[in-house]
Amino acid sequence: MNQKSNNTHQASFRDPSGYMFHDGDTLRRVINPIYFPQYQRLKSSGFFETLFKKGLLIPHTETSVAEDTIIITPVKIPFITNPYEWSFEQYKHAALLTLQIQKYALSKGFILKDASAYNVTFHKGKPVFIDTLSFDFYDENTPWRAYKQFITHFLGPLVLAHYHGTEIFKMMQTHIDGIPVKLIASLLPKKTKFSSTLYTNIHLLAKMESKHSVDYKAETKVAKLSKKAQNNILESLFDYIKKLKVSEATEWGDYYNKTNYDKEAFDGKKHLIRDWVLDLKPKSAIDMGGNDGTFARTFLDEVPEVIVTDIDSNAVEYNYWQVQQNKEENMLPFVCDVLQPSPGIGFNNVERDSLIERLQNYAPDVTLALALIHHITLSGNVPFEKSAAFFAKFSKYLIIEFPKREDSWVESLLVRKREFINHFDFYNLEAFERGYLIYFDLEKKEEIKGTNRVLFQFKKRK
Repeated sequence: MNQKSNNTHQASFRDPSGYMFHDGDTLRRVINPIYFPQYQRLKSSGFFETLFKKGLLIPHTETSVAEDTIIITPVKIPFITNPYEWSFEQYKHAALLTLQIQKYALSKGFILKDASAYNVTFHKGKPVFIDTLSFDFYDENTPWRAYKQFITHFLGPLVLAHYHGTEIFKMMQTHIDGIPVKLIASLLPKKTKFSSTLYTNIHLLAKMESKHSVDYKAETKVAKLSKKAQNNILESLFDYIKKLKVSEATEWGDYYNKTNYDKEAFDGKKHLIRDWVLDLKPKSAIDMGGNDGTFARTFLDEVPEVIVTDIDSNAVEYNYWQVQQNKEENMLPFVCDVLQPSPGIGFNNVERDSLIERLQNYAPDVTLALALIHHITLSGNVPFEKSAAFFAKFSKYLIIEFPKREDSWVESLLVRKREFINHFDFYNLEAFERGYLIYFDLEKKEEIKGTNRVLFQFKKRK
């Protein structure tokens, strides 16, 4: 197989069972002979098929079978999101999915050997498990070997977010192997030691980890654990996580309840955006800084793939709730700070692609940036030509809204910058156009009636 040297997915070196490789635009998975017994049993027992039908595991088809390799092709997921880009409910649902799969696997004589949060992403409006080779045979009376990984990847981050807010999830960028148990325990309030779930699964685990941190004989200290006892642990974790909530005030969570223009102008803007987007007949669109997806929903019925990002976790949370309620399988919300996009992480910074790399590979037909440029420019001190360069990296068409200096939100931002007000003299319509015409051609420009805002449609220059 020459795929491994040329087109292997950068995260594949961790798993001896197989590896992913790029075959043109298609991602395939090679299964090595060491994993043949597990794969054949999982396949013949109907285990895979059941998880496919329940929507818990990404489906695959066999592409080729040989003596030394089996190649499978999973269903394509248009855009991969990572744990540090999820809202609280998204993260919670990913955790519950992992427990649900482990419980089912145990009932069928298998286990999840990996419980990494990176084995889950969002597809068709809900979480889905994407690592087909994460299953192994269950040995009677042995504990779940991925238990600690589940604590460091799921329970720990969720409980920390419960107490400290969803910014905690960004710790998963620097802790790709999970947030250390001792660190989780140290960041939790002392009162959590009186919670049986948190004492057993975090504080006691941290204490045991410290006690046995040095094991020169490399002895395995594994206690016996019956299947019934393991099921009880899984059910206890499931029930605890299911009840977890987060309560944090965010700046833009109720943005559309405090707009600075009236309902008629708001509705007019919605109609204008829908018309402009649908005129381009896109198959995919991304709304950067799209809050709760209000404007993206104006064309959701006509565009097969729609992504909405926002810096505000509460806005993303509400968007995700709407996706669940309305069964909007073509809408993907996630958390994104345009001023600090997710970097590439892991070994050599390539195990998980940066947001920009993923956007470039996704190449949306239309990018929207509504009521965003004044935040990028005035809050982030980013010159117009630099924000234009950012959007040009992945945008074919860009529909972008420019609030003029007379807009009340702009005035509010400028007041905060009053000590450097002369520096921001460049914030005007003419300078904006000049900056964006470096990378784009202007196709449309229209004042949004009843507002101090102008809508632009640009096309990236070849």
